[in-house]
Amino acid sequence: MKKILVIDDDKDVRLLLDRFLKRQDYIVSTASSGKEGLEMLSKDVPDLILTDFKLGDINGGDLLKKVKEKHAALPVIIITGYSDIKVAINVMKNGAFDYVTKPLFPEEILNIIKKALASVDGEVVSESGVDEESSAENKKAVKAAPKKKKRKTGNIFGTSQASKNLLNQISLVAPTDFSVIIYGESGAGKEAVAREIHNKSERAGKAFIAMDCGAISSELAGSELFGHEKGSFTGAITQKIGHFELANGGTLFLDEVANLSYDVQVSLLRVVQERKLKRIGGNNEISIDVRIIVASNERLLAAAKKGKFREDLYYRFNEFEISVPALRHRDKDIMMFAEYMLDGVNDELNKDIIGFDNGVVDVFKAYPWHGNIRELKNVVRRAALLCQENEITVENLPYELVNHNHIHFAESENELEEARPIAAPAPGQSTSEIMADLIKPTHHSRIPHDLKEAAKEAEAELIVRTLKEVNFNKSKAARVLKIDRKTLYNKIKYYNL
Repeated sequence: MKKILVIDDDKDVRLLLDRFLKRQDYIVSTASSGKEGLEMLSKDVPDLILTDFKLGDINGGDLLKKVKEKHAALPVIIITGYSDIKVAINVMKNGAFDYVTKPLFPEEILNIIKKALASVDGEVVSESGVDEESSAENKKAVKAAPKKKKRKTGNIFGTSQASKNLLNQISLVAPTDFSVIIYGESGAGKEAVAREIHNKSERAGKAFIAMDCGAISSELAGSELFGHEKGSFTGAITQKIGHFELANGGTLFLDEVANLSYDVQVSLLRVVQERKLKRIGGNNEISIDVRIIVASNERLLAAAKKGKFREDLYYRFNEFEISVPALRHRDKDIMMFAEYMLDGVNDELNKDIIGFDNGVVDVFKAYPWHGNIRELKNVVRRAALLCQENEITVENLPYELVNHNHIHFAESENELEEARPIAAPAPGQSTSEIMADLIKPTHHSRIPHDLKEAAKEAEAELIVRTLKEVNFNKSKAARVLKIDRKTLYNKIKYYNL
C-alpha cells in the first residue's frame, strides 16, 4: 500500500482527504504545519506528499525546496486557490508534480495522485505541452467503451501563424546536430518542442532523456547528470549511470538550465567541450555522443550578465534559438488544444463528452492563460470531471477564470501584502459599504448592467477575497463575513466558487 503525507493547516481539509484516501486503500498521515510535515518526513518517507501552498508557517514553494533537497524523486502535489495560478506554475517549475485548485474535488485529486505514483513506477509516459497520457487501465476502459473514436497521439502545435513559424524553425534545425536553446513561459510546451526536434532528427531512434534542473538540489544535480561510482559519497550505495550516458547517441534535454549551480555548470562546460565525462568518484573517461537541447524561461545571456549563468556555457549552447509563443498569442489554437485534451480526458475518465459550448469558447479565448498549455489542460480535466452532460458548459469552469476581467487578484507576494485588507468591517463601516467599494470601476473591471447584478458580483468577489485572505479556511472566512458556515458553503456553491 502506498503512503501519502497530507500537509494542510485547515483541519476540515485534512479530515476530508484522510477519510477519502483511506477509503482508496492508501496509508495516510497528516500534518497541520510545514514544520510538522518536515519532521514526519525525516522519520518516515512517504510515496507522495499532498500539501497546501499557503501554510501558517511556511509556503509551499519553500516546503517543496526542503523536500527536494533530500528526496528529489518524491512527487509533491500542491493545493492552491485558482487566483494563485501563477504561483502554482512557478512551484511546478521547481519540481512539483502537479497542482490542484480549490474547491477540492476528491475524484480529481485521486486521478492526479494515481498519475504521480504511476510516474514514479514508470507506468505513465511523461507529459509536456500537449502530450498524450493514458494508463493501462484507461486503455482497457477505452477498448470496452462502444463506438469511441480513435484518439490522436503525439504532440500538436496548432495552425496559427505563430505555430506555423514555430514548426518551421523546428523543421529547419532538427536535421542538424546544433545545440538549441528554447525560450518560453512556464507551461508553454518547451519540452514538447524539444521532443519534436529529436523526433525529426537522425537521432529519432535513440534515447530522449529529459532533466528538470529546477526540480533537483545542487548536491544531486552532478550525480544525475554525470553518474557516480559506488561509495563515492555518503549515500552512494550503488553505481549510478547519469543522464549523459543514458542519452548517449540520442538527445539530452535540460529544462530550466539556469537553475544549475555554478559548480555543476563548470563540470557541464567541460563535458560539452570535450565530449567526455567521468562519473563522480570515478577515474575512467567515458566518450559520449549527445545532442544537447536546453530550455529556460529567462534569457540566458541576461542571467549570465547577473552572474547566475556562465557566459561561456551560454555561447556553447547558443547555436540555434527558438522562442515558444505563449498560449495567449496563439488564440486560434486554443480550442484545437482544448479538444485534443478533452479527447484524452474522455479516455481517462471513461466519458464521452463531445465538446465545449459557445460560452466556454468565448471564455477560453478571452482568458490570458498565465499557466499556458499546462493551465489549459488542468482546466479541461477539471471541467470534464464536473460535467454531467454531453458538452462542457461555463458552469463547469472555475469562477475566477470566467470572471477574470473584473476580479483582481494579487499576482505576487509583494502585491498581496499591499492589497487592501478585507477583514471584518471597520468601526462605522457596514458590509454593504465594503461591497459598494469593491465594485468601483477599475482599469480591468467592467461595469455591471444593473444593481442586482452588481450586488451579486460584489458579494461573490468579497467571498473569494476573504477566502484568499484567510488561506481558504472556510470557518475563519465565515467568522470574518459574519455569517454561519452553512450559509458560506451555500453561497460558494451558488456562485460556483
